[in-house]
Amino acid sequence: MAIERKERALGAKQLRVTDDLEQLLEVLPPHLKHRLEEQEDVEDLLEIVLDLGREPEARFPLRVLQLSESPVRAEDIQYVVDRVGSFGKDNRAGIERTLHRISAIRNRQGKIIGLTCRIGRAVYGTIDIIRDVVESGKSILLLGRPGVGKTTKLREVARVLSDEFKKRVVIVDTSNEIAGDGDIPHPAIGHARRMQVATPDQQHAVMIEAVENHMPEVIVIDEIGTEAEAFAARTIAERGVQLIATAHGNSLDNLLMNPTLSDLVGGIQAVTLSDEEAKRRGTQKTVLERKAPPTFDVLIEIMEMDKLAIHHDVASIVDKMLRGAPPRPEIRVRNPEGEVEVVQPSDLIEKPKPPTAKFEHAHEVVATRPLPEIVKVYPYGVSRNRLERAIRELRVPCYITKELAEADAVITLKSHEHKASFVLQEIERRKLPLYMVRSNTYAQISGVVRELFNLGPSNEEEIALQDAEDAIARLLETGEPQELMPQSSFLRRLQHQLVEKYNLASESIGTEPYRRVRIFKP
Repeated sequence: MAIERKERALGAKQLRVTDDLEQLLEVLPPHLKHRLEEQEDVEDLLEIVLDLGREPEARFPLRVLQLSESPVRAEDIQYVVDRVGSFGKDNRAGIERTLHRISAIRNRQGKIIGLTCRIGRAVYGTIDIIRDVVESGKSILLLGRPGVGKTTKLREVARVLSDEFKKRVVIVDTSNEIAGDGDIPHPAIGHARRMQVATPDQQHAVMIEAVENHMPEVIVIDEIGTEAEAFAARTIAERGVQLIATAHGNSLDNLLMNPTLSDLVGGIQAVTLSDEEAKRRGTQKTVLERKAPPTFDVLIEIMEMDKLAIHHDVASIVDKMLRGAPPRPEIRVRNPEGEVEVVQPSDLIEKPKPPTAKFEHAHEVVATRPLPEIVKVYPYGVSRNRLERAIRELRVPCYITKELAEADAVITLKSHEHKASFVLQEIERRKLPLYMVRSNTYAQISGVVRELFNLGPSNEEEIALQDAEDAIARLLETGEPQELMPQSSFLRRLQHQLVEKYNLASESIGTEPYRRVRIFKP
């Protein structure tokens, strides 16, 4: 009996499930295999448990089946061990080119006395519920209890990004759970590449190696669980690579309280405020604040296979939580008809920009026309390195082309506008969108990339400027100097510029990473 795939109808949509179940049944002792094949719902099998001296069990979603009246013998366990791959230091093995996982329990002498044979399934079509988030290019962290579908979604994300979006995707596969056992990865990961990890304690080193040696645009990681892995994830994110990962924990709350992994969402630190600032906030002098920008932009709590809670802006939500406000994520479900519904919208409402905090990127658009989903940009007289950095850090669906004939848009310097060059004549003839920057700086180049994709200013910029705007209003009302939240040097510079527009004075005080702006009347 060959049980390889099934299709479950969900209204207008189809979920295709490939489980290679027959290959797992073949490694079982014959009397157990025949017992399972008799079950009408064998295709829903979750795992098989073989413990020495106990009756063997097969676990289904809604029941547990005793496979035999006779207890498991040492010969039964050895029968399975001889037919699967080698067990690594994590006591896991697999069956080549399948996603099944066989985990061993050993006695004190190292002999295997128990096995958990878990069925691995590639489920195609599971990420339509978060497809917009995946396509955004933001780094995503998935949380959820074991067995809820985290690894299944990782596998599907890798396939979609590598096959449909033609991105360079590398999977760091510690237990061969994402791409299956053996040297040839399971087809469920599409054209993504897989790097195996010799021992679990080397996962962080392989993560860094993937970035340094293979130039990925996306890295997929299962189960970030140590401080070294959290640090490696931050290093990867700082290099502009999109991260898709899972971590130990069920919710943002318990992740934030985990001292090992809280760095993934920015970490927590105790900050001592000045008397004036503590009075303004109505808090004690020592408060908890986010220590750094989060490694992951978006956090998704998988509550059930078809029910997710999405925190779209981790930085803002963590800041609210540390001020005592409970998070209110967007909750999505897949209804019985297979359609995705938002049953609870997020409470993060986009704030209007302060009228005095307009971003003058000093660029303009000479011509426009509709752009494709993935934009090819031709830089004319503009720093290619700075443009590459902007594309990488903003994580937009864009790449640089060396051929004007392939371009969807052109970025050039304002000083080139009146030059009678063949390139400009060709741009005009082809009616390409032409973006002009006044100087070859990263700030202006990144600004034009933001406008190209209608991104607007970053959330961190909005928060920093809103903080300054509120402080200015208080200063004008009370006349008392105001201290702002600690920020990076770039954001402090934006705050100083905003203060100047009100004809007020400002200075930076404190030491990094707590350096902040103080506003006062001149």
